Amino acid sequence: MIETVVGVAVAASCIIITIFLTKKLGPEWAWINRKLIHFSIVPAILLFYYGIIPREIFSPAAALFGIAQLATHLKHKELSWYQLNHNYGEVFFAFSASAIVAFLPRDYATALLLVMAISDGITGVVRHFYFRRNGLRVKLKKHWTGSLAYLATALVIAFVFLNGDAIRKVVWAVVLMLAEYQPWVDDNLAVPLIGGLLFPFY
Repeated sequence: MIETVVGVAVAASCIIITIFLTKKLGPEWAWINRKLIHFSIVPAILLFYYGIIPREIFSPAAALFGIAQLATHLKHKELSWYQLNHNYGEVFFAFSASAIVAFLPRDYATALLLVMAISDGITGVVRHFYFRRNGLRVKLKKHWTGSLAYLATALVIAFVFLNGDAIRKVVWAVVLMLAEYQPWVDDNLAVPLIGGLLFPFY
């Protein structure tokens, strides 16, 4: 019980502290701030993987985090240093994380959550600096450089956490990369949805 309480405190602190530290970077760095917050969720994911934070706590906590962020949008009081008007990606991320933990086995849920946190985060950072370096407008743009970073990290996660042969792990990483890159559905919904549909193969 004490281990769980400490684990929850550590996980929550990493996320909350990151949210308020990124405030110092300001709204002009909102796209990077969003990705830094993605990274801050990794300790919670690993504590879930090692059984320190049970799904009965992780899933509702993620849902509550999603509700809190949705509330700022609905009140038009967005936390402007990382929340974007008319973009609910961080809300989708939290609700998706809640559903993944609630309905998928721990090992597979961990792999999918890590891709959402690490691969998506690295993708955004790479694309951000690519566009800034080339004097282009970075906001909400996709580019192959980011997708390559996504694929590389997703492959590492697949080989560490997934069952199955190498070919299936590569296919998993490629499909999720394409789900992130497609322009029609927010990747914070598309990746967990496609990832969930792929579960029977792993």
